[in-house]
Amino acid sequence: MSQSAINAPKDGPEDASKDATASVLKQHAAMRAALPFSDTRDFDEAAKGFLGTRDNARVEAGGRVVWNLEQYGFLSEADAAPTVNPSLWRQSRLNMHHGLFEVVPGVYQVRGFDIANMTLIEGDTGVIVFDALTAIESARAALELYFEHRGRRPVKAVIFSHSHTDHYGGALGVLDSDMLAQGVPVIAPDLFLESAVSETVIAGPAMVRRAQYQFGPLLAKSPRGQVDTGLGKTLASGNSAIVRPTDLIKATGDKRVIDGVEIEFQMAPNTEAPAEMHIYVPRYKMLNLAENCTHNFHNLLPFRGAEVRDPLAWSKYLNEALHLWGDKAEVMCGQHHWPVWGGDRVREMIRQQRDLYKFAHDQTLRLMNHGLTAPEVSETIRLPASLESAWHGRGYYGHIRHNVKAIYQKYLGWYDCNPANLDPLPPVESGKKFVEYMGGAEAVLERARKDFDKGEFRFVAQALSHLVFAEPDNKAARSLLADTFEQLGYLAESALWRNSYLFGAHELRNGSTQVKARQSLPLETARALSTDQLWDALSVRLNGPKAEGKHIVLNWAFSDTKETFVMTLENAALTYIAAAPAAGAQATVTLARDSLNRLISYDKTLADLTTGGQIAVTGDAKALEGLMALMDEFPRRFEIVEPKRTVVT
Repeated sequence: MSQSAINAPKDGPEDASKDATASVLKQHAAMRAALPFSDTRDFDEAAKGFLGTRDNARVEAGGRVVWNLEQYGFLSEADAAPTVNPSLWRQSRLNMHHGLFEVVPGVYQVRGFDIANMTLIEGDTGVIVFDALTAIESARAALELYFEHRGRRPVKAVIFSHSHTDHYGGALGVLDSDMLAQGVPVIAPDLFLESAVSETVIAGPAMVRRAQYQFGPLLAKSPRGQVDTGLGKTLASGNSAIVRPTDLIKATGDKRVIDGVEIEFQMAPNTEAPAEMHIYVPRYKMLNLAENCTHNFHNLLPFRGAEVRDPLAWSKYLNEALHLWGDKAEVMCGQHHWPVWGGDRVREMIRQQRDLYKFAHDQTLRLMNHGLTAPEVSETIRLPASLESAWHGRGYYGHIRHNVKAIYQKYLGWYDCNPANLDPLPPVESGKKFVEYMGGAEAVLERARKDFDKGEFRFVAQALSHLVFAEPDNKAARSLLADTFEQLGYLAESALWRNSYLFGAHELRNGSTQVKARQSLPLETARALSTDQLWDALSVRLNGPKAEGKHIVLNWAFSDTKETFVMTLENAALTYIAAAPAAGAQATVTLARDSLNRLISYDKTLADLTTGGQIAVTGDAKALEGLMALMDEFPRRFEIVEPKRTVVT
């Protein structure tokens, strides 16, 4: 999935932003007193091994700035701004380190050129690229920076640690068609492509919109706006595509020798990604735990949406890694943040991260089994002091308060078994009734203003949200709710909470942000998918109500791959099967696979392809036209903090 739409305009307006209130400042002071800010080891390690960089890590392509840290210059100040949680300010400053870093002689990382890291492992004659960032342009710039300092050498393999876009999307910046044709291996964990498709293609349009709240790319970069994401600054705004792996790692203990370097693999599925793996390189005594052991508590359910991650499995894989390599590794690096050096330090961090996920899992289950609901678990659970004081256990990306709700969802689902919550009214209808019960809009606003002044922002946000959904054009309600979200953002230690609150405030003040439409399924990505996966992507576009009562059967024959499918529209559901042509089909569609890629990625219309002869239809051509006319085109934006302006059926 291209991330360009997420990141389009970088610098949003400052809006009508307000100062931090006295209650916010008081809570910031309490956090400064509670946490070990005198511990500067992370700053030393984040700077260690620095070899060079580009000014502000700036990356340009085609006259457009893809990446630039200049706008974060305000983070040069050591003391946190009053409008930023001091713990988050610390993490945001650590994530400003950028350039090429030597992990150990022979292993290098480019950090700060995207949200993720590129790790480069030198072999006998070339270099192995471990993860390729989000954007093609950023990946190309990162590799060139490495060449500038280490000399130009051939890429001998590309390895993807897991199935998230910020680790594979830039692969075409380090690979080209000639290299792929020559057999340069692309190595990934088993089920990599299936996992990438399920997370970023089928649900891609909704995720892109929700990611605007998670990452805050349309907010101004300022002490009153976006300062970080916890994992890194933000996502690069270039082009992304999937490259199909040529070699899948399927079992812990699998090894590959690439350019003379042996790499040992550990499978870690259903942790931070559905398909994920760790590596150990004996030559360099280097352990890389991908995104499962980073300098923050990770997300068990990201705000953009995904399947709930398994913290029990996560903990067990870290424990297994400790058993496999804990007494061998002398350095550990991940695909976000900075490395740690020394066997004792490596083992300490893995143990603490292991126990962080195990504690969250076990204590959530304990409280669940006492009958507590997800919000009650979130209010009750507290990390032990040993984890609470570990900087790498802080909730800059994930957070204990929303991670425990994800665990509850994983085991028990959305329903808390209270019948009052079984079938509640939707937001607009319930909002109107709440406002009516509370005595009308003015009564709600009067009470909300008093509670705002007392710093009771959480309930004020709940109450005013009902009013905004009941009366979306009520300017006083929108303004006060925006002010409330803003203060909650200033308080948040989690970068994602901050971004979500501040972007909610932004959209209440300015309306839903218009973003230039881009392909939700880039042509390069469509080409990497199997035909079955393309059919799945097409099927979710079918407008069920419009398809009611229609019955269409089509044969599909691919002239180049020799695949044949029978597709059936029946009962308002689109199904398909790889099979010989059906005798009763209304039409047979003959085409090359790339024509389907172009059709589904909106690179070409059906009319373009049929007129140009790329698609041939025998039988009833109107059957194909009728099917394609039933497909929805998804919007690039939809309302989140206010009622939907467009009715969807």
